[in-house]
Amino acid sequence: MDIKEEALKKHYEWQGKIEVISRAPIETREDLSLAYTPGVAQACLEIKDKPELSYELTRRKNLVAVITDGTAVLGLGDIGGLAGMPVMEGKCCLFKEFADVDAFPLCVKSKDVDEIVHTIELISDSFGGINLEDISAPRCFEIERRLKESLDIPVFHDDQHGTAVVVGAALINAAKCAGKKLSDLTVVINGAGAAGIAIGKFLLKLGIGDLMMVDLCGIINSDTEYENPAHNEIKNVSNKGIRKGSLADAMKGADVFVGVSKPNLVTDEMVQSMAEKPIIFAMANPTPEIMPDKAKAAGAYIVGTGRSDFPNQINNVLVFPGLFKGALSVNAKQITEDMKLAAAYAIASVIPDNEITPENIIASPLNKAVAQSVAKAVAESWLKEVK
Repeated sequence: MDIKEEALKKHYEWQGKIEVISRAPIETREDLSLAYTPGVAQACLEIKDKPELSYELTRRKNLVAVITDGTAVLGLGDIGGLAGMPVMEGKCCLFKEFADVDAFPLCVKSKDVDEIVHTIELISDSFGGINLEDISAPRCFEIERRLKESLDIPVFHDDQHGTAVVVGAALINAAKCAGKKLSDLTVVINGAGAAGIAIGKFLLKLGIGDLMMVDLCGIINSDTEYENPAHNEIKNVSNKGIRKGSLADAMKGADVFVGVSKPNLVTDEMVQSMAEKPIIFAMANPTPEIMPDKAKAAGAYIVGTGRSDFPNQINNVLVFPGLFKGALSVNAKQITEDMKLAAAYAIASVIPDNEITPENIIASPLNKAVAQSVAKAVAESWLKEVK
């Protein structure tokens, strides 16, 4: 039985991967009076007078909504929110398992940006944070932007920013291992969708030397006008040399390749054309842009993928549980760029410098110490910003 068949069998067995468990014992009349009527009325009145007490008198401080419209589900595309529910439940499992954060899946039956934004605004008082998930580009950019403007709780599109942070963490250690400075690196990103654009922006904030974004249209450059507003935005901060052409052209002399695109797009010749000690993060799933053994044979110094059966798995689970745990712990109103940078360095720091090797640049997604490290760093970053 392969993993897909086994997983389907387990989903039939589980009949859902999450459940609600009561924190209040209800065994006596007094228990009932305290947890529900008449005693509960006093908690309601306290919140009515001071809404901020909702973080102390309800579970809101530790509750995240995992919200999707089902338009870009985990490599499956636009399958709808209902079909995406198993992924959302899985995400909630990870929140609980790695950071003891309670999360609840919500699938919105709409592809209309206004409807989705308004729906989330209407229910936001029930949660301490909003994790947007598997929403297609470019709509995801607009939905996140508007929610960040209108809500006073953290809003985080994990497909964008979680991916960006974990790639950044991996690159911090990969650069150390290769003996290169971040400021000297030229990074090529193939796939200028939601994840690719977010990774590019984040790596620039991390301090890389230059960035080249490549999409179906070729190398994104400032001489070209694009239909996608995100492409027009990134073109002005990347590709200093205004290089044009294909992925192969972009990779010549580059230090790093990051793939968030499609299988088998990178050839031996492309790897061989890169700078000394090339770093390859081929993250298309389940089949990467180039298989690790092939990349290594072509001269890659470090190879990371999104898969668990190869070294250096670059996985968002290293980011979002700890990031939300840290933000919730200090009642952060948003997830800032400094908080994301702090998270990246916290993830990277889990591996001591003397243990970094080409096969060990990023902690295992199963390492539960990561979430604690990230939570601490994120909380400290927020408190420093609001002082």
